[in-house]
Amino acid sequence: MDDAPGALPAASLLQLIWLASPALPVGGFSYSEGLEAAIEWAGVTTEQAAADWLADQLHMSLARSDLAVVGQAVHAWRAGDLARVRALNDWVFRTRESAEFLLQTEQMGRSFVEWLKLRHADAAAVFDSLPASYPVAFAFAASRTEAPAPDACLAFAFGWAENMAAAAVKAVPLGQSAGQRILGRLAAEIPAAVDQALALADDERQAFSPMLAVLSARHETQYSRLFRS
Repeated sequence: MDDAPGALPAASLLQLIWLASPALPVGGFSYSEGLEAAIEWAGVTTEQAAADWLADQLHMSLARSDLAVVGQAVHAWRAGDLARVRALNDWVFRTRESAEFLLQTEQMGRSFVEWLKLRHADAAAVFDSLPASYPVAFAFAASRTEAPAPDACLAFAFGWAENMAAAAVKAVPLGQSAGQRILGRLAAEIPAAVDQALALADDERQAFSPMLAVLSARHETQYSRLFRS
């Protein structure tokens, strides 16, 4: 297959699609990232409310933290700058605002590394001394493609959006068509979120979402729940 001028090579495009797939065995489907608590305590009980809540989370939380880390970590991995990778990884762990959010990035990062070991011969050596957060592990995989950092961030954000739309369908609950409408809205807003993330300097990156943290903490003792966060 010939690639169109300026297009991402087919192999790299397929790799990004694979990385964004909810079928990837990293456990993203088991987390709602506060949505399940928001349904009980923040009035997220309709399709419109769920779409608005997730769009806000995309721009106010994901774009300012993990999405920015992915973009910066892709460059660091490609440059072989392990000190920079470690600094970004440490930042992710330090800025999780609840026990559940910390558990999520630890577990998904660990599962992602196990998958990476099946795909990349050097992954075991790289990660033996680096317990990787999920965004940093994802960036490692994306850095092994020819995709530019913005495309890697698009894939990361779309994978997040698919998981969150599926969580809304299960927990609100909503029908599949409503879930697809929510996913369509998030997909339309992801490019702007990626631009926002890639424009952030280190001192502008942040993971300060106090009400989301409160909901996550409340979820730890939520009586009836489907998800791990």
